[in-house]
Amino acid sequence: MTDAEELRRRTRELLAAHPPASTDRLEFLRARFDAGLAWVHYPQGLGGLGAPRHLQVAVDAELEAAGAPDNDARRNGIGLGMAAPTILKYGTKEQKLRYLRPLWTGEEVWCQLFSEPGAGSDLAALGTRAVREGGGTSRSSEAESGGDWVVNGQKVWTSGAHNARWAILIARTDPSVPKHAGITYFLCDMTDPGVEVRPLRQITGEAEFNEVFLTDVRIPDSRRLGEIGDGWRVAQTTLNNERVAIGGMRLPREGGMIGPVAKTWRERPELRTHDLHQRLLKLWVEAEVSRLTAERLRQQLVAGQPGPEGAGMKLAFARLNQEISGLEVELRGEEGLLYDDWTMRRPELVDFTGRDAGYRYLRAKGNSIEGGTSEVLLNIVAERVLGLPAEPRTDKDVAWKDLAR
Repeated sequence: MTDAEELRRRTRELLAAHPPASTDRLEFLRARFDAGLAWVHYPQGLGGLGAPRHLQVAVDAELEAAGAPDNDARRNGIGLGMAAPTILKYGTKEQKLRYLRPLWTGEEVWCQLFSEPGAGSDLAALGTRAVREGGGTSRSSEAESGGDWVVNGQKVWTSGAHNARWAILIARTDPSVPKHAGITYFLCDMTDPGVEVRPLRQITGEAEFNEVFLTDVRIPDSRRLGEIGDGWRVAQTTLNNERVAIGGMRLPREGGMIGPVAKTWRERPELRTHDLHQRLLKLWVEAEVSRLTAERLRQQLVAGQPGPEGAGMKLAFARLNQEISGLEVELRGEEGLLYDDWTMRRPELVDFTGRDAGYRYLRAKGNSIEGGTSEVLLNIVAERVLGLPAEPRTDKDVAWKDLAR
């Protein structure tokens, strides 16, 4: 299944059998998934046809021209960009069949339970504990299955937890080994007893972030993803995909933050100065270079899993967003100091470029923190892309329980 014309033919068959104008939105999305046209590079039976990733554009173009509904990807960005590729790589057959279809259609929204108050940049230091009933929590019990894990701890900066049905969760299952080795990866039902979600109001006035408290939450072993103690390796797949999803998103020319400021420049000549013009030209070129680099990165993904290159794209994304939104506020002068609405709200999706210039300026401040801080990503680029020596680590061989905290 490598031919674009064959994919177009299948798409036209889907449209004929389920006309968008007369078909329920969810029914159409389910039919699209079952036809293998959701993400064509996924295996057959899991929303794809095993086709090259780049052929997805042929399907999307046909559907867009026909006015077909989409799955509102921004509403479930964590599910689509992070949970799905991790489940695909490490999940059992049963897990893939259970979770991927409602994830893609948007019936089930996902969030990410990784960061903690004491484990942000140093994520591997996390302290949320998962204890297996009967005490079998070490690598020696990897061959065993069944039973429940009891989870206790706190997570923070959880985007969309207030809307999520499921969460990808990493927890410490063995405190007697070094911190990276004692972590296991789980799929957590956010509706289970013991899961409490509290809003975190941000500088924008919104509360898209949350803190999540886990108190004696029971997770069946059937919802463990990967082997016991191998959660850090599984989490790297999630994190690499997260950085590509944030920094490598597909945009048209003048998409993203550069669009609104370029529009204002063209429509408001009275605001222009020579200095602002020079700065805008520089940022416009950088935004276009970043957009084309992201396109190249997506093409590289056809050959395999995302690597550390995504860290570079995420770095560029954060820096450009902050510089461009700052220029926009300055260009607008006094208007740039206005803010449309500071009402506390809990949005269903994260919109980096939405609302007014003041919102964009404030929201962009978080771009250098979320998805990996810029400082951590600089280390990743230095060590894994440029091959520079790693920073000295004194905790590499120390059991987590013996670390100073």
